Amino acid sequence: MTESEFNKLADETLARIEHSIDNGDTDIDCEMNGGVMELSFENGSKIIVNRQTATREIWVAAKSGGYHFLWRDGAWHDTKDGLELFEALGRYASEQAGEQISF
Repeated sequence: MTESEFNKLADETLARIEHSIDNGDTDIDCEMNGGVMELSFENGSKIIVNRQTATREIWVAAKSGGYHFLWRDGAWHDTKDGLELFEALGRYASEQAGEQISF
């Protein structure tokens, strides 16, 4: 994948996450700064989602740990367990919010 292809996919992915939060019924604040997205929860915890252009990955830092997602078979998959990004992000956000969150 070229850098421009990666950046396009990463931008679309971050926009989808932001759209889900903006149109969802949750108390999650979402701030974007370049290629870094910060999700802030009522309890003060955060999830950071950012692009890693050099490795062509999306990285997620959550209370439960740090995760790397690689584009494969039409979706972002965790490099360790293969979990799809939006499913994983829903799991991490649900744990931190104390309520069911889906993306």
